[in-house]
Amino acid sequence: MEQYWRWEQDPRSLVGYGRQTPESLEARTEGMAHQLRDLADLPRFTVYDTSRDEAEPVGTTALIIDHAVRTAEYIIMLAPHTRSRGLGAEATRLTLDYAFHITNVRMVWLKVLAPNTGAVTAYERAGFRHAGRLRQSGYWLGQVCDELLMDALAEDFDGPSAIAN
Repeated sequence: MEQYWRWEQDPRSLVGYGRQTPESLEARTEGMAHQLRDLADLPRFTVYDTSRDEAEPVGTTALIIDHAVRTAEYIIMLAPHTRSRGLGAEATRLTLDYAFHITNVRMVWLKVLAPNTGAVTAYERAGFRHAGRLRQSGYWLGQVCDELLMDALAEDFDGPSAIAN
């Protein structure tokens, strides 16, 4: 928990989340305990960097599934030092693979701040498409900005499944 909290407090992470202030470790620990209690069946995954001799945990992904309509919201958090290396796109693609082939959701969606072009590119590489825009709903470097809505459909998810291999 402490390691994830440190990643979330990095100024680049705060900007990416549109947050204005850091969060204390105690508040984050309490928030995580609440999430784990209320969302016990939430699929969560640890992202590992396997480019070194020993695999290192460098982030997390999660799916918040709405079972009634078979859709899910996608969330990712990567350690700042691992960004811009393709890990986000790969972790996203693997999580989509799981969503469509294991949990059998029909659509996965996300929100991303419009100025976060690195994240938008990673999501596009993984299979997300632009679905809409929430005007002036976020903050980027202290300035109001739009949030992009992106989605991925099971029917558009191409390529072989890593799960089937």
